[in-house]
Amino acid sequence: MEEYNKIIESLGIHFVGISKRSLVQPVSVKGFHDMSNTICLVENSTMELDDDSDTVLNSNDILFIPAGKATNLSYGKGTSDKLNHEQFTGNLDKYFKSINPSDNTGQCFVHFTFEAKLFDAVSYFSSLDVPAFVIPNNQAIVNLLNLIIEEGKNERPGRERVIKLYTEQIVIEIIRYILDKKLFVEQLATNTTYFKDPRLIDIFKFIKENLSGDLSNKVLANVANVSEDYVGQYFKMLTGINPQDYIEYQRMESAVYLLRTTKKSIRAIGKEVGYKDTAYFCRRFKMMFGIPAGKMRRRENMM
Repeated sequence: MEEYNKIIESLGIHFVGISKRSLVQPVSVKGFHDMSNTICLVENSTMELDDDSDTVLNSNDILFIPAGKATNLSYGKGTSDKLNHEQFTGNLDKYFKSINPSDNTGQCFVHFTFEAKLFDAVSYFSSLDVPAFVIPNNQAIVNLLNLIIEEGKNERPGRERVIKLYTEQIVIEIIRYILDKKLFVEQLATNTTYFKDPRLIDIFKFIKENLSGDLSNKVLANVANVSEDYVGQYFKMLTGINPQDYIEYQRMESAVYLLRTTKKSIRAIGKEVGYKDTAYFCRRFKMMFGIPAGKMRRRENMM
């Protein structure tokens, strides 16, 4: 268990958002995803994970979707509209209405988003490359979500710190559930390679600190002190993805954060995350998320 303690201690965990909403009408979504990890708690309703087994979630069940993982799911009972991710996020008000956190009438869902990054650089659950999965009737996580909702309603000093502590506890509960149920054993074993070579950690840190700069394989090779021909193979051997794909993911993740939290222009954001050509940045953004960058900024955040 010592290696998992190391993983937990190395995680930078950050609360992103939480909301409680009532379902207006059933809806099915193809390719739902978010750059943050997503928890959906079902209250007084049902949800279906449209995977190979068509898993049905009932009240108090939790669906966990790792950051960036496209997932097909259905909210509520009965005949539903069928939408892609862009259609869904652009028409949230048609399917959900915000409600008071203490309101338990109707078909309710709590959506909670957070980040969990190794060395504050690598999205941990994304790095496992695991699909969305169900955590059935986990009272510990349900209680923590309710505590976050309650804490969010007050203006007392220390609110952000308390919410961060609850968020950290939720992440630990998820990892404990994975370990207790012996899920994704092979992926967990592979993931510990992050701790076996400090050169990889140096690459992660360099990428995070230089998103706007030159992150070619030649530059990364100098950081890791390996040959340019080998660095791509080396990175993929330890992480499962090639370095340029990882870099684009990090750049786009940073762009989403800036879109949601600043009023900077799309051109300025593209440049800040390493894209000199705004048109190319916009094309890649839409290809990755299914919606234009401007719409990501304007849309009401589901979380």
